[in-house]
Amino acid sequence: MNLKFTQEEEAFRQTIRDFLKEELPSSWEGFESLATEEGWAFYRSFVRKMGVKGWLNMHWPKEYGGMSATPMQQLIFTEEMAYHGAPAQIDLGPWVGSTIIVHGSEEQKRKYLPGIATGEAEWCIGYSEPGAGSDLAALQTQAVEDGDEYVINGQKIFTSLAHRADYCWLAARTDRDVPKHKGISMFVVDMSTPGITVRPLIDMAGHHTFNEVFFDEVRIPRENMVGGMNQGWYLLLTELDIERTSFGGGVNISARSKSILEELVQYTNKTKKNGEFLSKNPVIRQKLAERAVEIEVSRLLAYRLSWMLSQGIIANYEASVSKLFGSEVAQRLANTGMEILGLYGQLEPRSKWVLLRGRIEQLYLWAVAETIGAGTSEIQRNIIAMRGLALPRG
Repeated sequence: MNLKFTQEEEAFRQTIRDFLKEELPSSWEGFESLATEEGWAFYRSFVRKMGVKGWLNMHWPKEYGGMSATPMQQLIFTEEMAYHGAPAQIDLGPWVGSTIIVHGSEEQKRKYLPGIATGEAEWCIGYSEPGAGSDLAALQTQAVEDGDEYVINGQKIFTSLAHRADYCWLAARTDRDVPKHKGISMFVVDMSTPGITVRPLIDMAGHHTFNEVFFDEVRIPRENMVGGMNQGWYLLLTELDIERTSFGGGVNISARSKSILEELVQYTNKTKKNGEFLSKNPVIRQKLAERAVEIEVSRLLAYRLSWMLSQGIIANYEASVSKLFGSEVAQRLANTGMEILGLYGQLEPRSKWVLLRGRIEQLYLWAVAETIGAGTSEIQRNIIAMRGLALPRG
């Protein structure tokens, strides 16, 4: 595995840095900024500018709006965006679009991929339900065939950005008489369809990103099914493997964690307690060193994923390894930051006495979701055990 970048790749990295220096304002604070209409408007504008450059889905073939970029170019892009806190990783459409490229019909690709590639269309993902989270195959939202349509009834929960979405990538049950994994199909649902109700869920960081979504006699065309009747579990797993390299894992989280760690180190280098810089405290030095090593391991796991893809190797349980390790490193980093900042670590970004722009408080709260979304840590350990270590089911 060669982790050395070519001159062309390093030039591409500099191009991204120049773009961010010009386009990303210092006032951008990630999810905190998305809570306002002004922040959302900036996000949409920023995403569209990346779409014009072909950056949103650069690994896609050019005919679908990508750049036919290499996995390493995609890694460089993701790393730079995450390190600088850019809003590139909020968009869920690329995860869905990549799955449609694998499993969708040519007509579906022509219909849905252009909007994802340009950043014009916003997507949400309808998986979790009140009784189906870690056991996703237990979902009960039902799609019943009725002539040239499917009629959908049910409820989804923790649906990120459903209140902003144009389309929903929906998992629904189409057969109750087969084993639960084999009776699921995938659909694209226009969120403006009559019968859809979206209710906000405010997370513990105070952000409105999650929602409840209710489907009451929602009718969609039969051509909105992707991948064939009762084949949804395979499409769902494809999307989740892609998602796990971005949410809570992959170079996205290692780069973001590295940025926060560097701010913590700078803080300890210039802050004194009892007349001595915090960086001289052996306990603090040890904890920061541990986090630095873990973040580097997380980065190398992500690099390995990209290298595998560049060699045509399908990364399956390896994506779970990256997601599991990266998300739990983020939690440990948040805990270390809280220990160093003390009560100041609990202050929100807009508080008068806030330190490090409130990044530790936000990480501490958000890192909980990192170990839940795209499959909990427990689920990831099961996947690694069965697919990676060939251990028997418990």
